[in-house]
Amino acid sequence: MTSPSASSRNDDVSIVACPDGPLLVRGEVPIVTPAGEPVPRRRKTVALCRCGASTIKPYCDGTHKLINFRTEPDLPDQE
Repeated sequence: MTSPSASSRNDDVSIVACPDGPLLVRGEVPIVTPAGEPVPRRRKTVALCRCGASTIKPYCDGTHKLINFRTEPDLPDQE
């Protein structure tokens, strides 16, 4: 059984995949490196890079707009 404080904390957590953009992480979710080291976080809501081109990874810096990053594959033209 979880404590009420843990339950209410989890209710405030969400991850939203923005079309053609970052993942918006809201709430107290730890962000760690592949080695398991914590990544500094100053805000309750952060944007995580999905395009791989950000200069401040794992956070988004808006580069996805410059490189025309798309989350949906281009569909071939239908005749």
